[in-house]
Amino acid sequence: PRRRRAHHSAQDTHANTLATMVMFAVSASQFDLVYNSLSFTFASMLASTLFFWLRLPSVSEQYKSALTITGLVTFIAAYHYYRIFNSWVEAYEHPLPVDGKIGDPNITGKPFNDAYRYMDWLLTVPLLLIEIVLCMKLPADEVVSKSWSLGTAAALMIILGYPGELIIEGDLTMRWVFWALAMVPFLYVVYTLLVGLASATEAETDPAVKSMLYKACWATVISWCTYPIVYILPMLGVDGGAAVVSIQIGYCIADVIAKCGVGFLIYNITITKSANKPLLS
Repeated sequence: PRRRRAHHSAQDTHANTLATMVMFAVSASQFDLVYNSLSFTFASMLASTLFFWLRLPSVSEQYKSALTITGLVTFIAAYHYYRIFNSWVEAYEHPLPVDGKIGDPNITGKPFNDAYRYMDWLLTVPLLLIEIVLCMKLPADEVVSKSWSLGTAAALMIILGYPGELIIEGDLTMRWVFWALAMVPFLYVVYTLLVGLASATEAETDPAVKSMLYKACWATVISWCTYPIVYILPMLGVDGGAAVVSIQIGYCIADVIAKCGVGFLIYNITITKSANKPLLS
């Protein structure tokens, strides 16, 4: 009976760890760092969206879907960063100044909801891969099959990674487990981008387009490598408020590169491919 009680107690503790949103105290400088990073990322996503969609008339009909999806990715990200920013602001409040000095913020009791980020990734990460595929010289049936396989793998990667993201203190064994599980579809996506689709990139006759496609694939892979590194920061000894701040800043940097940076590469590819095509063709 004691063993059973201990077993159930361990299960309850793990379940509570997953279900409870733990808040950590942060310094004023840490709060401002995350505040400014989220604000910058939101502005970058929104500005990129406006640019991509306003430039749609300059792209031939064949590539408008790719550029539309590019703008959709940054639009969805902008919305979620707006929600993340508001959640961060509501989670802390500054005390009244003493002798003109403002102290560290206090926890308000409202949880910081970082789940918005994973909801964003669940939508945008598959679309990021689809926009690249749509720019490649592939048969229509292969475009569909590659979009489905890469999109499904990307969604599975996000779903597997989310439970571990909720564990940033105490026993981090399960965080390692979810990290390892998410790395399986991650490696499949990386392999497909760099090896599986290499022949499609090589099939491009325009050296400029070929170069930009390689850059888009490599930029995606390199920026994505940031995510698993940021994910394991708590396992490397970064804990408490420092872990929260490091994770938020790391993800902001990776998102700007993966969404805005790669988005502008996609834009350049569609513009270059459209150069010798009638816009209404």
